[in-house]
Amino acid sequence: MKILRTLGLAVLLLLSTISVAFAHADAASITGGFLSGFFHPITGLDHVVAMVAVGLWGAFLGRPAIWILPLIFPLVMAFGGALGVAGVNIPYIETGIALSGVVLGLAVAFAIRPPLWIAAILVGAFAIFHGHAHGTELPNAANPLVYSLGFVIGTGLLHLAGILFGELTRWSWGAIAVRAGGVVIALIGFAFLLGVL
Repeated sequence: MKILRTLGLAVLLLLSTISVAFAHADAASITGGFLSGFFHPITGLDHVVAMVAVGLWGAFLGRPAIWILPLIFPLVMAFGGALGVAGVNIPYIETGIALSGVVLGLAVAFAIRPPLWIAAILVGAFAIFHGHAHGTELPNAANPLVYSLGFVIGTGLLHLAGILFGELTRWSWGAIAVRAGGVVIALIGFAFLLGVL
C-alpha cells in the first residue's frame, strides 16, 4: 500500500510539473519535445537494458537500494546531459552505454551485493554516459525543457519496470527469473559492445 501511495504522489508531482511546463510554450513544440524525449530512452535498446537493470539491481539489493539507485541514475544522468549540452567531450560514450548493460546485467545475474555506496557510484558513473547521449540531442529539441522532462519520465518508467520485475525475488522461482533477466541484459550489452546490435 505504501508503494501505491508513493507512486500516486509521484504521478501527481509529474503531472503538476508537466502542466507548468506546458503553460509556457506552444502545443506543437511541447508535444514534439516531450514525446521525443520520452521515447528516446524507451526506443533505444541499449538504454532500455541498462535502465531496467538499475531497477532490477535495486530491487535485488532491497531497501534502501530499491529507491536510491533509481533516484541516483536520473540525477547524475541530468549532470551528464548538461555536459552534453555544454559540448563537453566525453570519449567512448557508446562503449560506456554498452558496458552499463554488461556490468549491471552481470551484477544481477551473479547476485552481486556490494555496499550501497559502491553500487551507487557504479550506477552514477554509467548514468553520465546515458545522460551525455541525451544531452547532445537536447539543443536540437523543439522545447529543451519538455524534452528533458520526457526523457526523465521515460527513464523513470524503465526503472519502475525493473523494480516490478525485481520484486519477483520474493519467491524462489522469481529469484531465478530475475537472475536470468540479468543474463539477458548482459548479453544484449555485449552485443552492443561488439557492434552486433
